[in-house]
Amino acid sequence: MKHGDTVLVCHELRTFLNKPKDFFLDTYLFSMIIVSYKINFPNNLEFLYLQVYRGTLPTGELVAIKRAQQGSMQGGLEFKTEIELLSRVHHKNVVSLLGFCFERGEQMLVYEYIPNGSLSDSLSGKSGIRLDWPRRLKIALGAAKGVAYLHELANPPIIHRDIKSTNILLDERLNAKVADFGLSKPMGDSEKGHVSTQVKGTMGYLDPEYYMTQQLTEKSDVYSFGVLMLEIITARRPIERGKYIVREMRMSMDKTKSLYNLQQILDPAIGFGTSSKGLERFVELAMRCVEESGADRPTMGEVVKEIENIMQMDGMNPNAESASSSATYEDATKGADLHPYDNESFAYSGAFPHSAAKIEPH
Repeated sequence: MKHGDTVLVCHELRTFLNKPKDFFLDTYLFSMIIVSYKINFPNNLEFLYLQVYRGTLPTGELVAIKRAQQGSMQGGLEFKTEIELLSRVHHKNVVSLLGFCFERGEQMLVYEYIPNGSLSDSLSGKSGIRLDWPRRLKIALGAAKGVAYLHELANPPIIHRDIKSTNILLDERLNAKVADFGLSKPMGDSEKGHVSTQVKGTMGYLDPEYYMTQQLTEKSDVYSFGVLMLEIITARRPIERGKYIVREMRMSMDKTKSLYNLQQILDPAIGFGTSSKGLERFVELAMRCVEESGADRPTMGEVVKEIENIMQMDGMNPNAESASSSATYEDATKGADLHPYDNESFAYSGAFPHSAAKIEPH
């Protein structure tokens, strides 16, 4: 979409959204949900209420429009961050920003529409999509590639800072796309190693080392991704009924037993007839990602390679994740430059509404 088109779209959106509800719902096929975004953590929690619309452009293209509450200064900062970062990152596993509006008190972002909602929706059963073991591996690989791109190939590198299941969206072929860059931080040349910053993120996914030191590194995203991996294989939120999933896994693991003695924790929908070796290696990788010290965690590039190895060991082709991808992460990067969890506070940020184009459950 050209710059001029973006301005036109936002002018039209502002006009349409101020019309009576039935007008833009019927004429422009917009639907609305209310979602909450966690802005600050851990003290004085603030929530910015957003409206997320699904709309159709004159070209017939479906889009998602995120509109902030008017007068929100904190929301303005997050919107500017998302515009700045997403306008210069382009990867099939990162959601695409198509346009924006930031004038006359309006703050709107226009994204590609992702028909199957969030990974959280599928893990909870809300979407009706059955996630067997191959699908979960494919989603984990796609999400890992998206985060690895941000860390290792984006210029400057970007720390997402809010990796979680509601920020992983699934397209019509269940390809994963990393979304929501409102809390993200670019790493400048003068900030090699870490950024000293106020702690932000989502309870349950937050890196304890970052929480204690207020020093943000790429390994903070790795920790969050490890929690996400555990969520993928258990279909449990990171904190449920006062129990933290990382602690539960550590207490239950016994490598001398089949499936590491985790049958009571793993999601039965995976199908325990699947390769136990692949599942065990996936658990091992997730637990390496959530090591207490960031220095002991793998990089996201290493996470990608290990998930590819697990898929190959289980007889899957890691390159078959989408029609447009024919190279492994290692091939694609050749030549490139290279415990605050003591309560049940847990927030989801919004997934885009579903459309009739979503994948059929089976």
